[in-house]
Amino acid sequence: MIQHLLFAALSIIGFSVLFNIPKNAIYKTAFSGALGWTTYVYFSNHLGQSTVMASFFAASVVALFSEFFARRFKETVTVFVIPGILPLVPGSGMYYTMLAIIEKDFSKAALISTETMFIAGSIAAAIFIVSSVTRLFFIKKI
Repeated sequence: MIQHLLFAALSIIGFSVLFNIPKNAIYKTAFSGALGWTTYVYFSNHLGQSTVMASFFAASVVALFSEFFARRFKETVTVFVIPGILPLVPGSGMYYTMLAIIEKDFSKAALISTETMFIAGSIAAAIFIVSSVTRLFFIKKI
């Protein structure tokens, strides 16, 4: 588990530098993303959840920490969310979908692409739900 945490943090630091994230936010993005990836590994491997549910919970953790860091350090939320969800993006699913299409195994391609779209949708839904709920609680009333 520590190894997953470390490698996720290192990959997020690399992408944060590549995306020109402000220097004071790089380690915060690495923290939230590594915690999100650890959540994904815990839910999928140890609790036996599906990859869709594990992605949803992991993206919720990333979005929650991103909202907290954005308000605490006066940055935009996207500075923390985009690098934080990178380990969760189903890149291998997209690759295997294309591979199955090239091999003309269309039933396998449909199966993998459906799961990949559900994973991407669960990540988007988690970010949307956390963002909406935090806006309800933190919006200034006139």
